[in-house]
Amino acid sequence: MPFHPRNNQPANIQTMAMPNPQADPYGFVRRLHAAEFHWFFVQGVSAINNGLIVPGASSILNGIEASLRFTIAQLENTDQSEAPSPYKVLSNNLLLAASDLGMPVQDLAFPSETDFKVKLASKKPNRVDVEIVRQRNNICHGNVFEYFNRDLGPDNLLFTPECLSDFADQLIVVANRWSDSLGRFRDSKGF
Repeated sequence: MPFHPRNNQPANIQTMAMPNPQADPYGFVRRLHAAEFHWFFVQGVSAINNGLIVPGASSILNGIEASLRFTIAQLENTDQSEAPSPYKVLSNNLLLAASDLGMPVQDLAFPSETDFKVKLASKKPNRVDVEIVRQRNNICHGNVFEYFNRDLGPDNLLFTPECLSDFADQLIVVANRWSDSLGRFRDSKGF
């Protein structure tokens, strides 16, 4: 019998596998039904809603990357017992590969990102990352300079997690739209 990871007591797998509706208000588990990545969304939103904005945003961004990588691996019929390639990380190229496979990557555009397709098609040396890629690279690597509070002047720059609040709100909108369209796509493929 499996044991609960926190208290080492016998665990009910059914209870551990499905959060109650309050724990997953956006229905990520129901729509994505892929434990390989749906928990990143559930726990990311939960973290943000509980004031843990930095780890919450990182979790959602990692969930988006994992959902792309895992779904691409399923579509390419690779051995499901092996992890997707660690070299395929969230990038314009990964999004283009996903798009070529029919995945609805346009739903990863941020609300104000009207040039998503142009950025996605851009090539080196003039490549411009789409916003989800740019933000993933910045947030997950700790590059938060653009979010510094400058209200007290250039000599008093300040960063607190709340500086990411507007971004986190937009990210939840993108994650919700992505999980809805990706869930429908995965259903159509029998995943």
